[in-house]
Formats: sequence, structure tokens, C-alpha cells
Amino acid sequence: MGWAIKLQLDQNRMNKRPAFTVRHPPQNQLGAIEHWHISYSVLLQLLKALSRNPELNSPARRIARVCEKMTEVVSLMDIDEDENQNQNQNHSSKPNKGKNVVVAGTPPDAKATPWVEKYRPQSLADVAAHRDIVDTIDRLTSENRLPHLLLYGPPGTGKTSTILAVARKLYGTQYQNMILELNASDDRGIDVVRQQIQDFASTQSFSFGAKSSVKLVLLDEADAMTKDAQFALRRVIEKYTKNTRFALICNHVNKIIPALQSRCTRFRFAPLDPIHVTERLKHVIEAEGLDVPESGLQALVRLSNGDMRKALNILQSTHMASQQITEEAVYLCTGNPLPRDVEQISYWLLNESFAESFKRISDIKMRKGLALVDIVKEVTMFVFKIKMPSDVRVQLINDMADIEYRLSFGCNDKLQLGSLIASFTRARSALVAAAK
Repeated sequence: MGWAIKLQLDQNRMNKRPAFTVRHPPQNQLGAIEHWHISYSVLLQLLKALSRNPELNSPARRIARVCEKMTEVVSLMDIDEDENQNQNQNHSSKPNKGKNVVVAGTPPDAKATPWVEKYRPQSLADVAAHRDIVDTIDRLTSENRLPHLLLYGPPGTGKTSTILAVARKLYGTQYQNMILELNASDDRGIDVVRQQIQDFASTQSFSFGAKSSVKLVLLDEADAMTKDAQFALRRVIEKYTKNTRFALICNHVNKIIPALQSRCTRFRFAPLDPIHVTERLKHVIEAEGLDVPESGLQALVRLSNGDMRKALNILQSTHMASQQITEEAVYLCTGNPLPRDVEQISYWLLNESFAESFKRISDIKMRKGLALVDIVKEVTMFVFKIKMPSDVRVQLINDMADIEYRLSFGCNDKLQLGSLIASFTRARSALVAAAK
């Protein structure tokens, strides 16, 4: 029986080192192929050892014996390599104030790192919210009973951070060699499922130092996959369950076919509670030494709408534009109307004439660079706070929903502003009639 050694370039690995797949047909089963997925350094030492020991009987037994002997050698090599990398990082970078910093792949200049990546949770204990989901996944991981996962919910709620923390817990420093991560920027057609994903799932990995031999395929934004690719993925998940686990992440679960949903354990990540967003923002503010008053912090939480990624991006953008992150600085940086401006616009809509309201609202839009769609959204929330008959409120909310829908198609702002003022004019007439 002959040997076949094939070079595989794994683009998912951070170290960009080539890996090899050693394929050998068993002596009794000519139709089956055994796969061993090993690193470049292990393969070189394996070939040297095989050339020095030609008297060994079975080729498969040769690999098992030699790899068993090389375990200590490879472990020492990995430890020395990690220590050298740590020494290089310590000499080239300044000490970090935060406890959750990127360890692997951090650029030398820490200031150039986006805070979204710099303060991404590195362990399950650091995930800001959803403790019930995180504790369940943590327990399944600890008991080595991890199923296929389907994590869905709005963006910025910790789905990707949770599954990456699971990978770090399972594989330690070797986790980059044990996972295949694909997102919407990659090709997501049926060919990727049949080639790249199937090749990764069908090979057995030699990863000395990893706690688990089960590999992980991470499909981020899986709702962007084509239907044909999802149907092809069904059989791949069933066929390679023994040595591979699949984690699907998406925003809209209804775009995942029911056959895939039934093969996974589903967890919904809801928008973050304002308390958890506030706690995480305070940690970043303290780590970066920022000057953020309470009003500015509340503005960050209000504009984030439960999206932690959005909150950190707004915080970093405002810090680059202003030394003190006040409420006004946050709203000016994002272009959202200030709460006092929303109250003023609502007062004009409810009390001034059509012509006067149109003139004043157009003027404040020009002076402060406000978008009509943002004004409609904020005024809608203001309408929920004021007292009015329920039928009047329902009609007013319905009219503003139609205006917001038409603005999403690029309709004329002046015409839609006139429609907004006309809706409030009808609401005022209904309020006067109800009072009589």
C-alpha cells in the first residue's frame, strides 16, 4: 500500500503555516481513506523517524508510535514558540490598562486597535449578558457534550464573542488550528460546503496540547448562505458529527431552513439590557482613562439600543472628536437630534400652524444637519410619552410609520415633512373634537 501526502493551505490559520493531510488506505478496506491532519513541523519529524525505522510493521502503527514519542517534543516546541511570541509582544507594546485585550494578532500600536476588538470578551466569564445561555454552553463544554449550535439575534449582542470564547476554552492556544471560520465576506455557495467545509470536517487533527479532538466549524452570518448551500450542509453535519461540531450564527433565524434548525440547539441573544451596557462601558472608560459625565454615559446607552458594538464605536468616535464625552458631543458625533430639539419640534407640530411649523423645522434641519428619518423616529418615541386618546395616537403612529417607510425608498424630504405636519394637524383637530 502506498502513501499519499497532500499540501493544504489553510487560510483560516493566523500563523499562515502550511498543513499536510497524510492519506493512507487501510489494508483490509480498500474503499475507505484514513485522514490525519498534522502540522508542518510534526510532518517533518514524522518522516525522519519513519525513514530511520523501516522495520515497523504497519504504516498506521508507525504514525501512532512516532507521534506518541513526539508528544513531549512538540509540546516543548509549542511552549518555546509561545514564550518567544510573548517576549516580542512585551518589548514591542505598552502595558494595557484593561483586562480584556486581544492577545493573538494584536498590532504593535494598541491605539490603532478598534475598541470593539480590543475589549472583545476572551472567556465566557467576560461576556457582558445572557448569563443563562452562557452558563448552559459553559456546562455543556465542560462536560464534553457540546451539540451543534444555532445562535441568533440582533447584531452586537455577543453571539460571535460567545462561540470564540468556547473555542478558546476547548482548545487553548491551539484554537486557531482547530476551527474553520467563515463569514459573509467569504464565498458561501454550495462549492464551499462541498470542498472547503467538507475537507476540513473529514480530516482528523493531531493537536498536542488541545483539550478536545473535536473540531469546530463557525459559520458567521449563516442567513446569507444560499438555499442550495444550506441543503448541502445538512448531510455534512450528519456525516461528520463524530469529530466536528458546527456553530451557525445569524441575525434572522427565519432565513435558516427548518432542516438545519432541527439539527442544532438554538439560543436567542436578545438586545442587551441597559444595565449590562452601562457596566461594560464603565469598564472601557476606566481602562482608557476617559472623561465621561453621567449624562454622556446615558446618551451612549440610549443611542446603542442594546447593541454593544454600536455603543463602543460611538464612544471611540466621540473620544476622537472631543476630549470630554458629554451628551451634546455624543449626539453631534452621531448626527442624532438632541432630546431638547425633539421636544421643540414636537411643540411646533402640536401648536404652530402648518406654514410656521414647516418653516421652523426646515430651518433647524439646515442649521444642525438633521435627517428627517431621525426626526420621525425620535418624535414617534415622544408621542408615546404624551397623553392623548388612544384612537388619535394609533392614527398618528400609523401615519409616521408610512412616512418612515417612504423615506427608506428615497422620497422627497420636503414632501414627507409636509405629510408629517399634516398628520399632526389632523391629530390636533381630533383632539379638539374629543375635548368638546
